[in-house]
Amino acid sequence: MTVKTEHLGTALLVTMAAPPVNAIGHATREGLSQALAQAAATPGLTRVILTGAGRAFAAGADAREFDAAPVAPHLNEICAGIATSPVPWIAAINGVALGGGCELALACRYRIAVPAARIGLPEVTLGVVPGAGGTQRLPRLIGLAPALDLISTGKPVTAARAEALGLIDGQVDDPLAVALALDIGTLSLATQTDDLPNPAADPEAVEAARQTALRKMPGQIAPLRAIALVAASADTSLAEALAAERATFLELRAGDQARALRHVFFAERAAKAPSTLTAAPAPLDRIAVAGGGTMGAGIAWAALDAGVSVCLLETDAEGVARARANIDKLAAAAAQARGLTDASGIAARLGRLVVDHDPAAAADATLAIEAAFESLEVKRQVFAMLESHLQPEAVLATNTSYLDIDEIARGLADPSRLLGLHFFAPAHIMKLLEIVRAGATSDRALATGYALAARLNKVPVVARICDGFIGNRILARYREAADTLMMDGSNPWEIDEAMVGFGMAMGPYEAQDLSGLDIAFANRRRQDATRDPARRYIPISDRMVNEGRLGRKVGVGWYRYPGGGGKVIDPLVEDLAREEAWFAGVTRRRIDEAEIVERLVLAMVNEAAAILSEGIAARASDIDLVTVLGYGFPRWRGGLMHHADSLGAKAIVARLSEWAQEDPLAWTPAPALLDAAECSSRHMDSPVS
Repeated sequence: MTVKTEHLGTALLVTMAAPPVNAIGHATREGLSQALAQAAATPGLTRVILTGAGRAFAAGADAREFDAAPVAPHLNEICAGIATSPVPWIAAINGVALGGGCELALACRYRIAVPAARIGLPEVTLGVVPGAGGTQRLPRLIGLAPALDLISTGKPVTAARAEALGLIDGQVDDPLAVALALDIGTLSLATQTDDLPNPAADPEAVEAARQTALRKMPGQIAPLRAIALVAASADTSLAEALAAERATFLELRAGDQARALRHVFFAERAAKAPSTLTAAPAPLDRIAVAGGGTMGAGIAWAALDAGVSVCLLETDAEGVARARANIDKLAAAAAQARGLTDASGIAARLGRLVVDHDPAAAADATLAIEAAFESLEVKRQVFAMLESHLQPEAVLATNTSYLDIDEIARGLADPSRLLGLHFFAPAHIMKLLEIVRAGATSDRALATGYALAARLNKVPVVARICDGFIGNRILARYREAADTLMMDGSNPWEIDEAMVGFGMAMGPYEAQDLSGLDIAFANRRRQDATRDPARRYIPISDRMVNEGRLGRKVGVGWYRYPGGGGKVIDPLVEDLAREEAWFAGVTRRRIDEAEIVERLVLAMVNEAAAILSEGIAARASDIDLVTVLGYGFPRWRGGLMHHADSLGAKAIVARLSEWAQEDPLAWTPAPALLDAAECSSRHMDSPVS
């Protein structure tokens, strides 16, 4: 049974028991409906106590049901029944209360939570709005402005914050015991949320929430619809507003954005170590990181943040000083700007850190991650040093973004120890971890990579070896296609604007300015010897680097960055593109925004399909995770391959085939796309848009 009831004197205890998080699926809703009927039919009850089994109250609706038609009983009806019950309901919140779990608590007359509870309405992150009273009961309970903040961002709050807001009535270690002991007078004085007056209107808070949503969740429908519903709570009757909320919820849950966001949600949940691994991971209590630059320090801080002891290795005393300075910056950011921990928490993290230039200091590490300069020779030297000082059973990992890990492994006595762990900058913030399995990588090494991802709260995606693995290989093709558009008639700011309009976090040229043009330049020089001479090559980026335009770090790249921040369009870049086009005999043309988006997106799709064809990625959903979590592809489009599926394989192949007439090396459709087009069902035949 997913809902259990028990009489405790004059109280009826109702326990949601659908492990592991008590998701509110159909069976749970049926059980709650029956509990409502049981409470109504039981004479002498003074209270009904609602709680959850295990460490969760209820973590929201079962999103797996959202692809089917709603089935009664519906959660909004259950919440209405709780809210109008003559017997008062008390929420004994024993853990997370999210989404529908929070809405159940809001319908209760009294709410008590454990201090570790987290409470919130994250529905907008799944492309919907609260559908069981959240947009109306919460503002009546805590006021319009704080309700707007919680609902439009989807961010949960701690029990302490919830109590300060008035969302709960108290926090205790044993909320069930307190709920049983509450006197009748206290219960009778507690006002039912539905009987509270409308919150005061606050147009400024509504507009501020709208602007925040437009800035932080661009292109997404649900946050703005949720804000409108919360705003309506100030001047709309509860019954009318609840009906509007339910209609909005049902409309959005059937929409493309909600389907895409659910796809990413389930892809993240599926990203875990496969059951086929035959070995246990190495212990992760102490690791080493070789290289204390920006990436190495970020990896080290992520590990320290997760309770791991870290030995951060550098080559000399000067390098040790730089590494310590990098760590100190991250510690200061965590303590101040990001507000993630207090002084004692920072001290505890730093107490687990050793920074040294003597590799013997890392002798007891069970995992060593190399984060040195992107050079095969340098990395081989680092691993030779690590292999000579670490125990033979220690796992070795490289953070290389592009290099052949099999080539790195050739210098090791035991290549099976080595795998790739490609972190994304900033490593202590970005959630993606590309785990690269080399030819000799053992199951133990691979299992250790998965275990580290879990320990650091990263999302793991496994890739096989190719230049750039999954993400950087797609990125390279994206940039190549963008450079071609620039040569043929566009310019960096038009391309950036088009891709931001599509939903990317930033355009390809602003992103390159942020990372530094010299990084991509070095990769192109590494590929010179193996590049197909028949493939069209755009030299504009090389000219930029040769003229010292390396990006933000020098104040000028594709844009200029004057003092005080912000970027400024530089007409000299367009002049450079025109000059290179003249040298190449290219007649430039006007390229509109729609064509920019179509060409760049389909260039990425085709490269991703090739990655699938070659077995570099195991699943299309893995590519979706890489593009969303690592490269700023809009989450609400579901990731690159989910978006491609919405366009239709036949339509994509038709467009690529058309462009292949002008450049077959760049645009010939990948085998996986041709196969998908051959097998396409009719609903995939819609035109590309």
